Amino acid sequence: MLKLMREASHSYPWLLKAMMGVIALAFVITMGWWGFRDQPGAGSVVASVGDLTVSHDEFRRAYENTSRFYKDKVPGEFKDETIKQLVVDQLIDNRTWLIAAKNMGLTVANDDLRDVIMQIPDFQKNGTFDPEVYQRLLAANHLTPAIFEAMEAKEVLSNKARMIIRDAVALTPAELAEAQALTLRQTESDPAKAAAAKDRAVQDVLFQKQQRALMAYTESLKTTVPIKINRELL
Repeated sequence: MLKLMREASHSYPWLLKAMMGVIALAFVITMGWWGFRDQPGAGSVVASVGDLTVSHDEFRRAYENTSRFYKDKVPGEFKDETIKQLVVDQLIDNRTWLIAAKNMGLTVANDDLRDVIMQIPDFQKNGTFDPEVYQRLLAANHLTPAIFEAMEAKEVLSNKARMIIRDAVALTPAELAEAQALTLRQTESDPAKAAAAKDRAVQDVLFQKQQRALMAYTESLKTTVPIKINRELL
């Protein structure tokens, strides 16, 4: 089942993009439904990658978000164990990219972090960042600004490392021809729509190649650091 989920993400790039957003953020404004303080072992370490760890809190947030995403967006039944494995794999990947970012000498400026947080729709009112909404929703999720901003800084940093690898990927002439051939099979009389379809095909092929490059880089880096999963806490 886990293999099918991953293969589906390659066949449908929109699905993988959505999954990455859901799991990477690992935080959804839920107006206090979570109740972390009542959960035993909430501060336990679910996994470690080198000297970096994944807390029980972060894992549960990511699990609930991902589980909800699959129920809402993807047809079929998915076992809890399958989703848990997908989530812990993604969180381990995230820690791996933090190590990559450190190796690359990357940092996150306070201004960049502030800009990212101010763009999160849940923290906005009438299209503008609202500090009161920000404080209230963090409190409802049992998070302080310092904790949330530390979480978000890690996400921004790992994304910077991903972008360096991703942006180094380009399509070969043969791959461009393959993408263009896909659009030739479609009958489209409107030139504007035909051009848009061609661009989408090229972007989809490029995106899939970028994802393969990211996955290959991640797997290579994982061989250099010790990884441990405490499965009894999943």
